[in-house]
Amino acid sequence: MSISKLASVHPDARIGKDVVIEPFTFIAADVTIGDGTWIGPNTTIMDGARIGKHCRIFPGAVVSAIPQDLKFAGEKTTAEVGDHTTIRECVTINRGTSDRHRTAVGSNSLLMAYVHLAHDCLVGDNVVIANSVNLAGHVTIDDWAILEGNVAVQQFIQIGAHSFIAGASLVRKNIPPYVKAAREPLSFVGVNVVGLRRRGFADDAVTRIEDIYREIFVRNTNLERAVQNVEQQFKDSPERALIVDFIRNSPKGIMRGLTE
Repeated sequence: MSISKLASVHPDARIGKDVVIEPFTFIAADVTIGDGTWIGPNTTIMDGARIGKHCRIFPGAVVSAIPQDLKFAGEKTTAEVGDHTTIRECVTINRGTSDRHRTAVGSNSLLMAYVHLAHDCLVGDNVVIANSVNLAGHVTIDDWAILEGNVAVQQFIQIGAHSFIAGASLVRKNIPPYVKAAREPLSFVGVNVVGLRRRGFADDAVTRIEDIYREIFVRNTNLERAVQNVEQQFKDSPERALIVDFIRNSPKGIMRGLTE
């Protein structure tokens, strides 16, 4: 463990083995930092932070500040960061409220500079969030999603696994798994084929996903009928189940279909 004499680390903070804390960093009392994590200079880690092993947190980041929510009443909540996750410069992660009691980022994820995660956001594993993305409160991002720079996500939105959202998009509806989303208003522009193949999806699985979304987004059927058609026309599979369950659990709707 290497803690700079110029850092301010509360004696009650729980610091793991081989942790490096650089100068001018502040770490509050109710903080846990896992083994092998590097905390860069000028970083602020506030009460409620739970940081995993082998993370990297860069200068200017603020983890576990209280929510920017006028309903917050000082309840005990956390901001959690999984193992092997990188938090780049000036990222802000607010802790949770009484809704979910935590804000969390999974393992092996990357939050680039100036990302903001509001209270009660839940971000999965292997997620990449590019520069200056802003997530409002209560947003859920599933595993392997990628958000390009300057994306803004409205509160209570869910973004499905393996999806890809183009830069500067405004996300006002849920984004189903496996898709690419772009344009304004945000629309389906295809399946994230490149990402799926990079992650080892077999060709037949990718083709099945494309066929399912062709039924949902391209053909002229309403969404409820399209989902029924998918269940009738396609054999049960993990991909079909994930897509259908996601849509059925999106009562406020999903993004719009293919537009010219």
